[in-house]
Amino acid sequence: MGVLNGNPKDEPLHYGEIFNLWQFSATAKMSLSTLQAFHYHAGDQDLKKIIDDLMDQSQQEIKDCDKLLKTHGFTPPPALPDRPSVKLEEIPAGARFSDPEIAASLAGAVSLSLVVCSQIMGTSIREDIGAMFMKNHAQMAALGMAVLKLNKKKGWLVPPPLQLKKPEPALV
Repeated sequence: MGVLNGNPKDEPLHYGEIFNLWQFSATAKMSLSTLQAFHYHAGDQDLKKIIDDLMDQSQQEIKDCDKLLKTHGFTPPPALPDRPSVKLEEIPAGARFSDPEIAASLAGAVSLSLVVCSQIMGTSIREDIGAMFMKNHAQMAALGMAVLKLNKKKGWLVPPPLQLKKPEPALV
């Protein structure tokens, strides 16, 4: 039996998988810190709920990646310290992120996360790694849909140019 046959958890990680796990964990830890700051800046309760869901997702991603890294003898990236608690009214108006800014940032981050998960799935040869990122992708897609619906509901969505009038069909 070859080294890549049998139980995927017994197979070695290739260097790309190691790097992807490490980088994804580091990014999730940075995202968690940013989400904590956004939570303090957000005034809208629906937005805060989505931020909470994204923080839960980041914590799960960190846990999953760090566990795999440690299992294979690699030190995970360091976590950032939790942000100190602050009340919304204590943040000066000029320093505060607005709810539409936060929602737009979340939409961009979710979109980027979907691309990264897809890339990792495509480069992984261990089925468990691919499956883990497929799960992350599905959860992030659902969160992305929630952000989109919130942006539309609150009037925060800034759409690209829309084609409101269909062009006349060309005669051949």
